[in-house]
Amino acid sequence: MLNLIQLRTKGNILLKGLVFLTLTLPVSSVTIASEPTAEQSAITQLQTALNTNKGKVIYVDFWASWCKPCRQSFPWMNQMKRKYGAEGLKIITVNLDKEHQLAEQFLKENPADFQIIFDPKGETAEKFALQGMPMSFVFDRNGKPQFSHVGFITKKIPQYESELNQLLKTKGEGHE
Repeated sequence: MLNLIQLRTKGNILLKGLVFLTLTLPVSSVTIASEPTAEQSAITQLQTALNTNKGKVIYVDFWASWCKPCRQSFPWMNQMKRKYGAEGLKIITVNLDKEHQLAEQFLKENPADFQIIFDPKGETAEKFALQGMPMSFVFDRNGKPQFSHVGFITKKIPQYESELNQLLKTKGEGHE
């Protein structure tokens, strides 16, 4: 079972010394909704999405309507999904706006062809110890975090895609 991670940083290296937090809710008892409810928090939704997509390369992106670089990252994420979705890329985003209508307006202007989890309480941001917006984490097919990025820098797009390609070429444990 994949677990949500609580990242602790030392210097600029985010993926060293990970502490794992296990949620005991069985995946089969959860369905993914567009907005968390009292019974289904954003953390539970994200945990479910990670578990459901084990065996895929998972790109998790945290964003908000006020984030200018997020407006640049959305077309790129749509493009990556179209280009690599069949090869096993799953894109999951987490919106951190406190007011849902702000996220909806952003999405009208920046359409998304990928999963969005709404987290107005910011619980997932706290668990992932975000350092900026947007912030993304890339998990390999075994559910292990391999890369993270603070911000979305257009001149780094080739690097971002190269990292996805590198992970997509590998097979996860138990996959041939």
